[in-house]
Amino acid sequence: MPDDLQLSDLQLAIMRALWECGEAGASEIQGILADGGRDLAQTTVSTLLSRLSKRGLVKARRRGRGFVYSSAIAEHEIRESMVSRVTDHLFDGDVTALVSHLLRRSDVSRDDLAEVRRLIAAAEQAKESDHE
Repeated sequence: MPDDLQLSDLQLAIMRALWECGEAGASEIQGILADGGRDLAQTTVSTLLSRLSKRGLVKARRRGRGFVYSSAIAEHEIRESMVSRVTDHLFDGDVTALVSHLLRRSDVSRDDLAEVRRLIAAAEQAKESDHE
């Protein structure tokens, strides 16, 4: 797994397109990004894909005169790395402060809270199993 899994918003949008498609050429990714409101030149998309490839996050293979790209890393690995960095840098590693911040948001629904309770109960049960 590559060491640097931190992505800009645009890099993350490209990775999401690849996770959704499985594999795609630069023009296909450009179209997906345009549908999402990001109007970029194909050369810009190609440059970003090349940089992601050099970092080991994207695989490229030749297709005709161009390349087709696919993700070399799972979405959950990117999420884990990025959330860990936010936790470490913005909350000094304090997971409780991060969760507290997230729960104070006004868009947290009752269903969200119920799911968080379920996740906490499952995590507690897993920790108890680890100690047995």
